Amino acid sequence: MTPESADAIEALIQRCLQGDQAAWELIVRQYWRKVFNVAYKFVGRHDEAEDLAQDIFLKIFRSLDTFDRRANFQTWLISISRNLCIDHYRSVRKERETIDRDVDANDLSPQSHDPGPVAALEQQDRVQLLKEAMAALPETLRTAVLLRDIQELSYQEIADRLRLPEGTVKSRINRGRTELARQIRKLRGADFGHKGTMLKRTGAN
Repeated sequence: MTPESADAIEALIQRCLQGDQAAWELIVRQYWRKVFNVAYKFVGRHDEAEDLAQDIFLKIFRSLDTFDRRANFQTWLISISRNLCIDHYRSVRKERETIDRDVDANDLSPQSHDPGPVAALEQQDRVQLLKEAMAALPETLRTAVLLRDIQELSYQEIADRLRLPEGTVKSRINRGRTELARQIRKLRGADFGHKGTMLKRTGAN
C-alpha cells in the first residue's frame, strides 16, 4: 500500500468513526470483492458468501476503533475476515450436528401415545422429509429456520445468538421458510415419480 493510499484509508477510517456513512460505503465498495472471496472459499455458495460478507463488514465496522493505525488495513481486514469465517464454519458445523436430534424431538403432527404401524410410518416419513429438505437449505437460512421453528427462539434471541440485526434475522427466516417449502415440494415430487415408476413396473409383471 502506498503512503498516499494509506493516508486515504486513514482519512476514511477517521470519517467512519465520526459517523460518516458515505466514508464507510467507500470502504465497503473498495474491499467487498476481497472479503467476498474469502467468504466464498469457506462456504462455496454465492448467496451464502454474500450473507457472510455482509456479516463480516458489520463486525469490521464495529471493530474499526480497535485497528492499529501503524498496521496495513487490508491485511487487518482480511485477517478478521478469515477468523470470522472460521468461527462461522465452527458454528454451522455445531448446528448441523444438532439438526437430527432437534428434528427428531419435534412433534411434526399430533399423534396418539400408541400409534398404529401405518401412522408411525407416516410420521417417520414426515420427519425424514423435513430432514432432507432442511439439509438442502443454505447454511445461513437453515440455521435461522432451525432456531425459530424448531428451537422456537424469539427473533431477538436469534439476533443475539447470531449477532445480527433483527431485520436480517427475519429476512433469513422468511427466505428459509420459502426455500424449505420449495425443497419439500421438490422431494415429494421426486418421491411420487419414483413410486409411480415402481407401480408401473409392478403392473407390467
